[in-house]
Amino acid sequence: MDGMKEDIRIETERLLLRPITLDDTEAIYAYSKNENVGPNAGWKPHESIEETRALMEVIFVGQEGVFGIVLKATGKLIGTIGLVEDRKRQYDKVKMLGYAIDEAYWGCGYTTEAAAALIHYGRGVLQLRLISVYCYPFNERSKRVIAKLGFHYEGRLALSEQLYNGVVYDHECYAMVLEDRYAG
Repeated sequence: MDGMKEDIRIETERLLLRPITLDDTEAIYAYSKNENVGPNAGWKPHESIEETRALMEVIFVGQEGVFGIVLKATGKLIGTIGLVEDRKRQYDKVKMLGYAIDEAYWGCGYTTEAAAALIHYGRGVLQLRLISVYCYPFNERSKRVIAKLGFHYEGRLALSEQLYNGVVYDHECYAMVLEDRYAG
């Protein structure tokens, strides 16, 4: 891959956040087929490795601000995280935080650790003014991560998203202002 943006790597105590490649397909499929992972993030469990590969080519590979979460101790990719366009806000200094992690690693603090590093990156390198994050009302695990990171609750956006199964959910909306004042 050419270009500095695609070569960005962010290290934390236990993790390496690095660009995702098609070599990660098997690792991403391994957790994306889990019935407990996708629905919490709004997507159906993957039915085949081919489905994972096709989605990766559109959503992950070569996308600025999107990273694989890799355990430094083992080199294993355990999830994905990114700062991406927030379709609810039309301002280029705002990004939305999104993440998914293998269920085997839930409750270990990895998502919080990765997200804190990405927020630091967003504030310093990208010079964002605000980071948003959304979750479904039933996703208590994600709400705990969001609270640990220091996001402020903005409210509930009713009937926000229709999922793959036809169910419509509200979004719990959170934001983190990254500067002390707004420009008028």
